Amino acid sequence: MSEVQGGCLCGAIRYRLSQPFIFVGQCCCKDCQKATGTGHTTIIGVHKSQLALTGEPKRFTNAGASGGAVTRHFCADCGGRLYTAGDLPGDIIMVQAGSLDDPNIVKPERVIYVKDKVAWDFFDPALPQHEAMAPGPVPTKPSA
Repeated sequence: MSEVQGGCLCGAIRYRLSQPFIFVGQCCCKDCQKATGTGHTTIIGVHKSQLALTGEPKRFTNAGASGGAVTRHFCADCGGRLYTAGDLPGDIIMVQAGSLDDPNIVKPERVIYVKDKVAWDFFDPALPQHEAMAPGPVPTKPSA
């Protein structure tokens, strides 16, 4: 199993992420828009056990669209977003693709929460689009 690396903008927090990834998607929900300051974020779904951190991230927790707690992990020094965990995905966390040392290694497979998308944000129109969370079980095929 191969690993990829990433971290925050200032380098205070680094991580190793083992593959295969569970999924790679783009999320247009209002919380992701507020957290990133843009129209959507690209996330990599992995099991918590696939992430090895160096450094201690700061956390911010709020209620997600599902009503469950959503916790965002980021660097207290530079504010760089790292990953998100929550009540509903349980053991699955969403790593910010932009925090990878080489974000080009991932390719989004779907877009979720398009009901919240903003008119000026664009993504690949060939990707499957879902009004809210993608239906059915979380895909388990590797994307890398």
